[in-house]
Amino acid sequence: MTVADLINVGVFGAVYFALVGVAALASMAVFGVAGNILLPAIAAVLAGPVFMLMVARVRRFGAITLMGLMLGLFLFVSGHFATSLVTAIVFPLAADCIARFGAWRRPWALMLSYVVFSFGCTGPILPLWMMKDAYIASLERKGKDAAYIDALFGAVNGTTFVVAMVAIVIGALVGGLFGMRLMRRHFLKAAVA
Repeated sequence: MTVADLINVGVFGAVYFALVGVAALASMAVFGVAGNILLPAIAAVLAGPVFMLMVARVRRFGAITLMGLMLGLFLFVSGHFATSLVTAIVFPLAADCIARFGAWRRPWALMLSYVVFSFGCTGPILPLWMMKDAYIASLERKGKDAAYIDALFGAVNGTTFVVAMVAIVIGALVGGLFGMRLMRRHFLKAAVA
């Protein structure tokens, strides 16, 4: 990647990071503590245009991985479980491979790439189902009271896991389609993409 490519990835990564923050606020405001479960799906809806525009601007292998890694590193450094870093590497890397072998411009490849990329944001929530005791201990260390913990884990079961994963796919499809439409309609005309 060139320096210009890295700058573009940095800018789009920062916008993606900001949209994940907006999604976190929105999910908590609408769904309360249990909104954490739907955070990746809401982020997928909001970040579709950013992903599509970044892929159109930087058609180099590694750009998608770097964008996901930026969020994963921040989450890991800020005290989230290592799953935040692992999913932020594995899923964006897989999305990079899909986009590359899908020849970047094929709509189905970009959509599939974005759906896979969107699972990179699941790192903070996977421990709810897979590491419950460690997650509760982490919340207690952070000073969360029993009411908060009970409200959060009241919604954690096998059904909500499936709902959360399906919601990510739906959110990514909606966000990706919106991003593709915006890109075709506005960005290409303005020669931005």
